Amino acid sequence: MATSGGTRAIIAAMLANAGIAVAKFVAYVVTGSASMLAESIHSVADTSNQGLLLLGGKRARKVADDQYQFGYGRERYFWSFVVAMVLFTLGGLFSIYEGVSKLLHPHELTSIGWAIGVLVVAIGLESWSFHTAIDESRKVKGERGWWEYIHTSRSPELPVVLLEDAGALIGLFLAMIGVGLAAITGNEVWDAVGTLCIGTLLLVIAGFLTVEMKSLLIGEAAMESDIDAIRGAVEATPDVVRVIDLKTQHIGPEELLVAGKLEFTPSLTASEIAGAIDAAESSIRLAVPLAGRIYLEPDIWRADHVPNPDGPATGAGGGGH
Repeated sequence: MATSGGTRAIIAAMLANAGIAVAKFVAYVVTGSASMLAESIHSVADTSNQGLLLLGGKRARKVADDQYQFGYGRERYFWSFVVAMVLFTLGGLFSIYEGVSKLLHPHELTSIGWAIGVLVVAIGLESWSFHTAIDESRKVKGERGWWEYIHTSRSPELPVVLLEDAGALIGLFLAMIGVGLAAITGNEVWDAVGTLCIGTLLLVIAGFLTVEMKSLLIGEAAMESDIDAIRGAVEATPDVVRVIDLKTQHIGPEELLVAGKLEFTPSLTASEIAGAIDAAESSIRLAVPLAGRIYLEPDIWRADHVPNPDGPATGAGGGGH
């Protein structure tokens, strides 16, 4: 559901931004407004970004092979990272450059009605796209608040589209203010100021997305609720005494790698331990369907053991050897 919902939101945003970009460029040619040019480039960048998100989703569906044995799920993280870079350069930096240029070399605006008309249409289309993204996000965010959902989601597309659309709407209102003040006061500096505000906004959004996508690319653990569910499923498995160590990592938005060391009832034979491991894996998959790759091994609990130097152990006394 997360994948299909993300695709619907991406397509809605792509259609809206493509139409908006054409209208803004026409308005820029007619008016010469720097804010309109900045918004035009912003919409072109957003349209390209949605194409990159769709590309990432398509490449992520490739079947695992000998070279990429855990599959291509992280393609979605990579292309979302590229989206953040495009938004930073084509969106934010270009807008800052254009704003500074207009401050140094003011240009008289013409046909203000054109600019305002296009901005009103763009606000309508962008609002439709934003509404679609919100509707699709509500289906998967659960009880999390919006900020928590954007910050903790392991699926990148919907948070990216949400932030892009929110930034686009705010940018449109900033452009409207800049153009309007320039028309009212006859001072073109307001148009340049609006452009600088748009650029600053895009840089902030792009910076946030870059940090979030970098974290996902490196490999984030499962959400706390999923970790608790995995631990509970394992500990409820017959013949499992305790979880000594448990580690998880998202190898894709909808696929989770689970590795753990477990203590079993000491009297079990090797075949019985193997059966208990199979039962624990089945319990994990029932509790957390995202757990597609599970590697569990028996170990011996030692309360005085130093925690694993490769990472924090989740057992009270660390992992045994």
